[in-house]
Amino acid sequence: MAKLRIGYFADGPWSHLAFEKIINDPNLEVVFIVPRSDTMDKTLNNYAEKYSIDYFLCANVNSESSIKKIKSYDCDLLVSMSFNQIFRQEIIDLTPGKIINCHAGKLPFFRGRNVLNWALINDEKEFGITVHYVDAGIDTGDIILQRTFPISDTDNYNSLLQIAYKECANILYDSLQMFVENKVKRIPQKNIHSVGMYCGRRGKGDEIVDWNDTSRNVFNFIRSISDPGPQAQCFYEGEMIKINKAMYIEEAPYYLGKPGQILSKTKDGFLVKTKDSFIEIMEINSKLKVGNVLKSKQV
Repeated sequence: MAKLRIGYFADGPWSHLAFEKIINDPNLEVVFIVPRSDTMDKTLNNYAEKYSIDYFLCANVNSESSIKKIKSYDCDLLVSMSFNQIFRQEIIDLTPGKIINCHAGKLPFFRGRNVLNWALINDEKEFGITVHYVDAGIDTGDIILQRTFPISDTDNYNSLLQIAYKECANILYDSLQMFVENKVKRIPQKNIHSVGMYCGRRGKGDEIVDWNDTSRNVFNFIRSISDPGPQAQCFYEGEMIKINKAMYIEEAPYYLGKPGQILSKTKDGFLVKTKDSFIEIMEINSKLKVGNVLKSKQV
């Protein structure tokens, strides 16, 4: 059986684990690696040297010169794993198998950017990882394989990230096996939901806690951007406070109070008033006292 010739557009830990599975499969062959053009990732370059695989940058994968070079490898399939450029139709149609992408979101929901953070913010009880065909849209192509993983109240951004690193590699590899065995079946996303949804990129300024929100929302927000994310931030007397962990107290009663006020010290942190009840905050980078009022703006 001829090997499936793959062009690999990749970046980050997800792509490393996937590469290790691909390179050890006798039916698969990576014929080139293209990292992000601004990559700081040395691992893929090291892999390329170790296994004598061509490694090159493409400032624009859709340029005439890039397409000519990629075409020269006569690939069966192009694979995108955490790559950061949009593929246009000419390169999508370059190989018989087209381009497939692994996305850490439950398509057709959670398309777009920072989807693990948004899944936690939205109080989702599970998150998905999807391998899909690349088409002219963003994360809109037909689904090849999708799996879901539960989210509990003990999860945070880091725990979801660790699952995603491992499972993206597994799901991508299993999808490649479907190509080898000619068992790929396309699932149009519209068959799952006619509209779907997109998540926007999170940026500077999106770390601020709103103490006037509900306990559940504040809890979800803090854990959604915990380390290695930027961590939730608020202010006390002009000083920026970082909070890396919070606990939701399901039995906390509803009552009115002063949102942001520290109510009590606990073994590991403090109880803080929210809009509707209170939560416990922990792993704080500053000394605080009972009675302090945390603000969402620097004053």
